[in-house]
Amino acid sequence: QVQLAESGGGLVQAGGSLRLSCAASGSSFSTYAAAWFRQAPGKEREFVSCISWSGNNTLYTDAVKGRFTISRDNNAKNTVYLQMNSLKPEDTAVYYCAMGAKFVYSDYEGLYDYWGQGTQVTVSS
Repeated sequence: QVQLAESGGGLVQAGGSLRLSCAASGSSFSTYAAAWFRQAPGKEREFVSCISWSGNNTLYTDAVKGRFTISRDNNAKNTVYLQMNSLKPEDTAVYYCAMGAKFVYSDYEGLYDYWGQGTQVTVSS
């Protein structure tokens, strides 16, 4: 069993930066793929970025390429990060961390077994 806790959300002006963290408890963190999804008001949850268990493979949705960076610490911190730069009002959403096993990495949310509660990111214009 894995429990996830996101942090780092908040209110920022357009052009600013935030770093989201997702701390995982439980065993075998380094064997799980991890991802970030987001859900804006009135919209479906959508894929943002994912990273393989090793950290060697990453994937981004086109809307955030060049602005967001996903990374992970498989050592003492057992944490996945999402560095968000050049934020835009359209990035406003609740951001969710997710993890799953038995696959390398994926943008399909149905594969992910564990989800955090979400953290709100609001970007003002």
